[in-house]
Amino acid sequence: MDMLLMGLCLGVFGVVLVALAFGAAMRSESWNSTVQPELPLVKAAAPARFFSNRVPMTPAIPPLQVPIEVLLLQIENHVRMEQAAAESFLASPTQTLLHSKTTSPFVN
Repeated sequence: MDMLLMGLCLGVFGVVLVALAFGAAMRSESWNSTVQPELPLVKAAAPARFFSNRVPMTPAIPPLQVPIEVLLLQIENHVRMEQAAAESFLASPTQTLLHSKTTSPFVN
């Protein structure tokens, strides 16, 4: 019981110290500060031109156009290879087959 009361007293004492420190940190300085001198206003210099308004001209690269048939053949080949890998894993499931990389050019 004595230890419980000692812990409770230390806890309350700690909370009071933290509250006092927080209050001192958040208190405004206007109650004891003298009148602050006014700083002379300095006119802003001309804006620095760090970034140029000029846009560099890049050569136009025509988009690479691949026939849709070629893309469909690649996708079908990929699906076939994935199905074959799944069937070989189901036939004899091993950890090496599970974690092996695919031979397909499409990485999933």
